[in-house]
Amino acid sequence: MEVGQKSRVAMVAAASKGVGAMALELAKRGAQVAICARGADRLERTAAEIERSSGRKPLPEVLDLPRAGTIGEFVRAVEAPLGRVDICVTNSGGPPSKVFREVLRDTTVEDRTAAVPLLMSTVGLGREPLPRMQKNRGGRLITIASSAVKPPVEGLLLSNSARSAVTDLAKTLANEYAAYGITVNNVCPGYRRTERLDGPVPVISERSGGKPQEVFAEWERPVPAARLGRAEEAASVLGFLASECASYVNSLSIAVGGGLVRSLG
Repeated sequence: MEVGQKSRVAMVAAASKGVGAMALELAKRGAQVAICARGADRLERTAAEIERSSGRKPLPEVLDLPRAGTIGEFVRAVEAPLGRVDICVTNSGGPPSKVFREVLRDTTVEDRTAAVPLLMSTVGLGREPLPRMQKNRGGRLITIASSAVKPPVEGLLLSNSARSAVTDLAKTLANEYAAYGITVNNVCPGYRRTERLDGPVPVISERSGGKPQEVFAEWERPVPAARLGRAEEAASVLGFLASECASYVNSLSIAVGGGLVRSLG
């Protein structure tokens, strides 16, 4: 691979919202990008923005990745016109916010298993592209996790558990595939001002009796950078990990959170 990603083929999962910035970063670096998401309208808008900003037309596929068989469909849809897969970025929405006592007291079996699709879609997104990368003697698998895998975030029991499992999976794959020129790393964004973060603000505001801006201020307070992150800041880290410059960077979970994570590891 080159310093950028020229002539490389990248597939980016669940890319219609915040992760769209990561697909855009790869396209700007020269990769041919394929993106997928469940919502057709939002996916088309993301594809149009990537083409407008990078000059490269992405391949959009409307897919619900946790559904059985769709990951294979995505890979085949990418390979058919583009011939290969060099970079795979995994991503999935998280389960509802629940503290432990709520999981025990209030949730159904379906609620408690809501975290499973997040893990299994990552398993599938490894299983399908990795043998292809192995055959080509090189590639990048990059999982989008969360800074919650460093210290768990209060109130996110299900998400914390699932994303930690994804991180351990990535480390295992990194060890198994390193000899084939494949690296596997995690990008762990902290609080970012995206639609996903905006979504729960009205609920939290109503529950606390505060104003929406007070919710954002509460999230900013523990961040040494004193602000929320931007989607493109995590995207630039992903762009580096996908490049040849990062060919010896493997099995890492890199927090992109303005100093929120204070641990040494």
